[in-house]
Amino acid sequence: MAPPLEPTDPRNKLEDLSGVAVEHGANPYEALIKACHGSPADMQSLYEVHRRTRNSQQQEKFLSPEFKELILDPYLLRLENPSVEPGFRDPRNCLVFWARPPDHILKLASHVQTLLKKAAPNLYLMAPYRMHLTALEVTHSRTPEEIAGLVAAIRPAITSITNLTFARRSRLVKPLVSYDLSAIALSFLPAAGEKVLSPPPVPPHAEHIVHPGMSGESTKDSDAYTYHHLRRDVFDLVQATGVEVDSRYVVPSAHITLGRYLTQTDHDTAEARERWIQAIDDVNGWLKKEVWDVPEGEFIGEWIVGQERGLDARNGTLWYGGGRTIMQGEGF
Repeated sequence: MAPPLEPTDPRNKLEDLSGVAVEHGANPYEALIKACHGSPADMQSLYEVHRRTRNSQQQEKFLSPEFKELILDPYLLRLENPSVEPGFRDPRNCLVFWARPPDHILKLASHVQTLLKKAAPNLYLMAPYRMHLTALEVTHSRTPEEIAGLVAAIRPAITSITNLTFARRSRLVKPLVSYDLSAIALSFLPAAGEKVLSPPPVPPHAEHIVHPGMSGESTKDSDAYTYHHLRRDVFDLVQATGVEVDSRYVVPSAHITLGRYLTQTDHDTAEARERWIQAIDDVNGWLKKEVWDVPEGEFIGEWIVGQERGLDARNGTLWYGGGRTIMQGEGF
């Protein structure tokens, strides 16, 4: 029997585990920035606390004697296997601003997918061209007509929002595999003074606004504008149009989805689940040793948001990387 067509979010709630309280009615990203007093190191630490705590919680769930089952996505199952419900169409329309990974991050993400696929052959993998980081989910699970009205309202601000990353550069570093009972992702931390490893911007480019660290200077000042600041600013620009932001969650996480579970097959015994957790730990060990802070390595784990592609304003049935682009900002 096919699983009922119900959202998985209530069963797999993504909570803020950083310990920072958000004031009701305020820009939710501002609370974390204030808690860090402008310190990129503190910001990175809180993102890491959230990431490490959530992975620890999920590991306990996988290895618990009370484990019952993975949380399979009933919408994706129907889309990937039309025999479950012939003619099914995802009714959930959304409006988002995505950050698209540059090519070197897509290369890394694809390699990590290959390693994980060996441990769980039945994983559904996100196609690289669909990969994204959600800078802001404006709204979700709406009708096309509702989304069209919201797009019309924010349209005057779309150009400035999608081009925000051209002048305001933020870096993400130290990728690790994050996971839960429904999906796996590659998560990053805001940079805090690490040496710049990204390839240089594609020429020709505006030299006067190239990320300072990319010319060999100190990243102390440039890293003061973090990815969390970018999310705050996108939120403010959208709210200024009169559109109320209705995100499902606001957490200190910067992640791109790598894959989801569509079957219990690879994890249906305690031994299989132990092997899966060990495989993830092995990949994370490799990332720390061979990718983090490794100059001229085969893989680069640093992402300067906006490199090659500006922010992508997108709407439609885009839960799994679909939908359509309204406008994409200029990359560098």
